[in-house]
Amino acid sequence: MPFSEDFINELTSRSDIVDVVSSYVPLTKRSGVNLFGLCPFHGEKTPSFAVNPERQIYHCFGCGKGGGVIGFIMEIENLSYPDAVRFLAKRAGLEVPDDGYDPNQGKRSRMLSLNREAARFFHAQLLADTGRAGQAYVEKRGIVRMVKPFGLGLAPDSWQSLTDAMTAKGYTRQELIESGLARVGKNGGLYDYFRNRLMFPVIDVRGSVIGFSGRILSDAEPKYLNSPDTLVYSKSRSLFALNLAKKSKSGYILLAEGNIDVVSLHQAGFDSAVASLGTSLTAEQARLLARYTEQVIIAYDADAAGRKAAQRAIGLLQPLDLKIKVLEIPGAKDPDEFIQANGPQAFRDLIERSGGQVEYRLAQIAADYDLAADEGRLGYLKAAAKLIASLPGSVEREIYGIRAAEKAGVSKDAFLTEVARVRRQNTAAAKRQLRRDAAPLRAAQPMDRALRYDNVRSAVAEEGVLNLLCRFPEQFGDLPLTGADFTSPALGRLFDAVYARASQGRGVTLDVLGQDFAPEELTLLAGILQRDTVSAPAARQAMDDYINKIRAEKERSSRGEDLRGYAEKLKRTKGYGS
Repeated sequence: MPFSEDFINELTSRSDIVDVVSSYVPLTKRSGVNLFGLCPFHGEKTPSFAVNPERQIYHCFGCGKGGGVIGFIMEIENLSYPDAVRFLAKRAGLEVPDDGYDPNQGKRSRMLSLNREAARFFHAQLLADTGRAGQAYVEKRGIVRMVKPFGLGLAPDSWQSLTDAMTAKGYTRQELIESGLARVGKNGGLYDYFRNRLMFPVIDVRGSVIGFSGRILSDAEPKYLNSPDTLVYSKSRSLFALNLAKKSKSGYILLAEGNIDVVSLHQAGFDSAVASLGTSLTAEQARLLARYTEQVIIAYDADAAGRKAAQRAIGLLQPLDLKIKVLEIPGAKDPDEFIQANGPQAFRDLIERSGGQVEYRLAQIAADYDLAADEGRLGYLKAAAKLIASLPGSVEREIYGIRAAEKAGVSKDAFLTEVARVRRQNTAAAKRQLRRDAAPLRAAQPMDRALRYDNVRSAVAEEGVLNLLCRFPEQFGDLPLTGADFTSPALGRLFDAVYARASQGRGVTLDVLGQDFAPEELTLLAGILQRDTVSAPAARQAMDDYINKIRAEKERSSRGEDLRGYAEKLKRTKGYGS
């Protein structure tokens, strides 16, 4: 049986490819995101062996070898996949599962149980007479009614209150450490990780307590403290209060900055509010939102950091076909302050009047330029044209193009002509990339003869599909392709595996795929992933071009087979070739 995916992900997260490769190969040169060194798999004098820390892959531009960190150990140590996993596990200090059994399953169950008991302990502390500091803060923020629905609690201003209570219930020292609830002190003893804080349990959509966030009750720092990632909790894949927001009948999800904002919004009657915890919105969180709503309203703080975070969130949510609106909060730094000053109905009216993400982005662009000066107007129009040209619908482009033209005081016809020009440039760039991919050097056959392409033209487009799908999975949930449409069996199998994972919102790593594909197939994929083709705005156009190329080659091949068949029939009819 294969190793569990969770185990492989944990192993690779503890085995950074730069660290592992550097113990064998000095990486002495940087170019872009890549680190380069002399390839350990073939003799060379000029470094062509690249390690990409962002994608956690290696690829040699000389001999063509490539893969993930497990594949590197397989190659350099001459080990099988299971033995390479064991090699890295020993290096990382991890216990290896036997025959596919996940040894962490029991740990997960115990950790969830421990978290539940810790949440009960914190909640009881807040309600006790000794919890007056927490009670005072709850009253000050006006969130008393939310104590029970959110399971709010209090971490006492003590070094070992929780540790002692959980130890008394039978939880071990190691379990407390691995759950992130306790730390080891200088003298080797345990101390509570959360102290003197209002506690917010992080509860997943199944109702399990997976982690905690604590707000300090004094002037100490940090103001907020979050659980570290554990076997049951990943900050990048979790959203605070989604367990409650998924039940909302509002028709949208409010995306706030922090947990106290979320609780305050729920107190005011806005029961669809959620937040990321200790991190900017991630692609995984965006996909999680898309499972539960068709509309997201971004309600971040009104400061520069909030505006920057909103722009990032828009970029992650837009490819998921979600309706996106951005809340502009006049005269207040955040939703809670606005509601305190103006009341819930005023905030509800604000939501109704909030503009879409395009209006918001155009307003942010306008704020960067002095529209009273010709140079400022030109800068605004150039940036606005780039944004509007990326919009998929012609009606959208015209509506927003007219608004931008009016804002800058130019004719709509002139500006829409500029938008069309930028859009043609984007389309031309995608087509140029497709032609470059079809050039002889770019369309070279795989070095492994077993993977050689029968139809190079189609295979180059198939490689392009894989590249875009791996780089921008959130943009392509509806591709009209299967692996059976590919002329290369290896690329077809890779496509089916990658597309299935992308459709389920699961990450694509060479190390996980390594259990189902041969090293030479992963080498092929690593080479494809090493290429930076088009950027995100042009990705959809490039994908359409690749798919059209695959279809055209399929039709051309089919016509050729029909002609050959007709010629053979004609020869038989006339007695030729006998």
